[in-house]
Amino acid sequence: MQVNDIPALNAGLNALATVLLTVGFIAIKCGKRELHRRIMIGACTVSAVFLVGYVTHKALVRGVHTPFGGEGAIRTVYYAMLLSHVLLAMSIAYLVPRTFLLAIRGDTVRHRAWARWTFPIWYYVSITGVLVYLFLYRWY
Repeated sequence: MQVNDIPALNAGLNALATVLLTVGFIAIKCGKRELHRRIMIGACTVSAVFLVGYVTHKALVRGVHTPFGGEGAIRTVYYAMLLSHVLLAMSIAYLVPRTFLLAIRGDTVRHRAWARWTFPIWYYVSITGVLVYLFLYRWY
């Protein structure tokens, strides 16, 4: 594996996290708590591996970012998406562990309350993570 392979791997991890989040959401809505628990642990693990890959890539390229090649309106769309992605990704670093901690402690009421915010933000960050990769490395 080379440094240039890491962004594709990270996008794959984000895509897998999105699938796991979807399955975990469906499982809990169907009342399958144990399946939900296992799937969400998987989503958290995949997201943690992504974070290690992301930080490793940034360290290896010394923080140099890949420039966006699009022009016009798509450039505005990309940077708006990127800004929201980055800001919400920072919040996920707190929200996900906090939501998990409440579940581990068995505080179902508070876990649900936190998950109502954590899930859609985490979901958005996972999806836009894949889109950022596609915009930078595949489409433009």
